[in-house]
Amino acid sequence: MNVPKLKVVAELLKPITWFPPMWAYACGVISTGESVELYWGKVIWGIVLAGPMVCACSQACNDWFDRHVDAINEPNRPIPSGRMPGKWGLGLAIAWTLLSLFWAWWLGVWAFRAAALGLLFAWAYSAPPLRFKQNGWIGNAACALSYEGLAWLTGAAVMLGNEYPSKAIFGFALIYSFGAHGIMTLNDFKAIEGDRLMKVNSLPVLMGPKGAAWMASLIMILAQWSAAVLLLNAGQSNSAWTVFLLSMCQLPLMYKFVKDPIAKALSVSAFGVPLFVSGMMVSAFALRNF
Repeated sequence: MNVPKLKVVAELLKPITWFPPMWAYACGVISTGESVELYWGKVIWGIVLAGPMVCACSQACNDWFDRHVDAINEPNRPIPSGRMPGKWGLGLAIAWTLLSLFWAWWLGVWAFRAAALGLLFAWAYSAPPLRFKQNGWIGNAACALSYEGLAWLTGAAVMLGNEYPSKAIFGFALIYSFGAHGIMTLNDFKAIEGDRLMKVNSLPVLMGPKGAAWMASLIMILAQWSAAVLLLNAGQSNSAWTVFLLSMCQLPLMYKFVKDPIAKALSVSAFGVPLFVSGMMVSAFALRNF
């Protein structure tokens, strides 16, 4: 039997993509104000659930159902290149789904339900008949909610003993999920050709590259400014100004991005997104004082 190499399996699961949900889970942990030292086991277990489990599963699932699009856009990926033979890609996606649910079970009811919902979004995003990614608005919203909001709320709920997080934590998780919609759009610029041919209506296809660049930038900035205003109203002025200044540092990158979207999308991802997620953590620390 033709078995893929471990290096190819790792490439399919894309460790580089695990950071956003792991970071969001950590933000949820911090936002509760609970002692990380006392619950370090929950923290580590949950971070693994968010990244190497659920997010990795979503990557395997997406690569399997996108193999025809990837054959056009990125033919060197594991499945279209043949380095992941037969139906190994589908098998790994199923296996990782079951493993993620098993892993989540040990974190409690909230984590299990959240993981199940995140995995449902992952399959619905990529697999027919729903295939949310066919529409950039719906698909990016599903990803943003899973990667940011759901991970953030799970981290908070686990630290609170599976109790519901506060309204403030819910609000900031949703605000940064909204902003993450713009981040998800950044990933679509590298696949415009294949998306058009395979009738995947990403935002760069629906709105054109410049229109999508404007929209992604606007969504990211509005989310951060909303967070800053809420922090300011709550008396957290230092945190509010920090989030605002981090957002302003992104504007030069976004200006270049709007002028030349395809060439500059990667630079916003590489340098702008770290500033965005830094603001998330600043907000998380501020929430401890709400």
